[in-house]
Amino acid sequence: MEKTLEIVYKYSLDYLDRVDDLPVNAISGKNDLERALEYPLQDRGIDSVQVIEQLIADAEQGIVHSTSGRFFGWVMGGNVRSALAAEWLTSLWDQNAALYVSSPASAIAEEVAGKWLKELFGIPQDASFAFTTGCQMAHFTCLSAARNALLERNGWDVEKSGLFGAPKIKIFTSELLHGSALRAIRFLGLGTDNIEYLETNNDRQLSPEALCEALETNQQPAIVVLQAGDLNTGTFDDFDKLIAITHQYNAWVHIDGAFGLWAATSENFKHLLKGCENADSWATDGHKWLNVPYDSGYAFVRNVSAHYKALSIRASYLTHSDGARDQMDWTPEWSRRARGFATYAAIRELGRIGIGQIIDKSCYLCAKLIEELGKIPGIEIVSEPIINQGLVRFMPPKNHLDHPDPNSFTDFIIQENLDKGMSFLGGTEWNGIRCMRISVCNWQTNEDDISKTVQTFREILYKYYL
Repeated sequence: MEKTLEIVYKYSLDYLDRVDDLPVNAISGKNDLERALEYPLQDRGIDSVQVIEQLIADAEQGIVHSTSGRFFGWVMGGNVRSALAAEWLTSLWDQNAALYVSSPASAIAEEVAGKWLKELFGIPQDASFAFTTGCQMAHFTCLSAARNALLERNGWDVEKSGLFGAPKIKIFTSELLHGSALRAIRFLGLGTDNIEYLETNNDRQLSPEALCEALETNQQPAIVVLQAGDLNTGTFDDFDKLIAITHQYNAWVHIDGAFGLWAATSENFKHLLKGCENADSWATDGHKWLNVPYDSGYAFVRNVSAHYKALSIRASYLTHSDGARDQMDWTPEWSRRARGFATYAAIRELGRIGIGQIIDKSCYLCAKLIEELGKIPGIEIVSEPIINQGLVRFMPPKNHLDHPDPNSFTDFIIQENLDKGMSFLGGTEWNGIRCMRISVCNWQTNEDDISKTVQTFREILYKYYL
């Protein structure tokens, strides 16, 4: 055991020391990785030291270095020091964080971290919470509670009777609805045909007039899903107006705050969340702006009873505790890792001010990156950042016959940048056009990362705009 763990320890320190100099994109592709990793299934095992040494050698060429300060592809942070160390301890302790009795320390750490998160976000302290695998299952958790509460108001116990014959629930939202929320809606049997996409204003915010009209004519139980930070532009809905309208019609308001909810910790950006605290449920991620390892989402629900009824379970062989919080009563999972330790550690290391500084720095660097890219011939700014998200596209020169239109030329340049490996940025579609999406949320990203990224694009575009 000692030698096996020593290999990982030494490799970890070496990896962290050189990750900033590695190509951000994976070097090996599918065929090479299959040749490297696909050993025949053996009847007898081999020494653990050999397993780990070979795993490192065979897999590291296929690793996307998303912890790099130049990873701007999706909203993915790195790992602050204490969160990474706490994640090692989580695996070492190997706790099943389902019940208080199966891991008292993880239960209390999660409970404390949940209280801290509510304080950071300005969510009422009497709201319930859950630590999930990610924002998708946070949506699932929140919308499970919404389904329970809305159908109970209409005389239907969905946990006993299921959905067959139940009143249909209508979902009102904008075109900015994220795929993770859409998938949660499907998982819950609410059905995509019951989603009505309402018009937005010039700022891509859900229109209060459209929402009011839709709810006025609606005859079904209803959920309204609002955005706290759209994934392409960082748009925030007008929570003050929209939540007040929704509650006039006794509907449930759910906030998709996958990364935008963290703006509450910044003095410069918390105004974007004005009125958000009046919602009925909130979902966000820890692996984004808190910069903790993956397997970290958070759900919050104002209606504690609906949350509990939707997810709790009892069985004769379970030992539930009086006065202590059993995590499995609030999450979709049964057996689960003690994911609360990493969040607990990160919040203690950073504090409210430290988290706010990550948000402020990310937003500043995103704005700078887009501004500098916009100065390069052939690059057009499509959307300047509201927070840490922005869009650009690439305009082909007249003599570029292989990719004569901006959409194909944009994807072409994105791939050229990935092939160079200096930074990782991906594509998206916005308003019917292909764009390169820029997201900055890694605590390690600095001015040098911005300069290196801009210089790479300058070199790429220079070939076509001599």
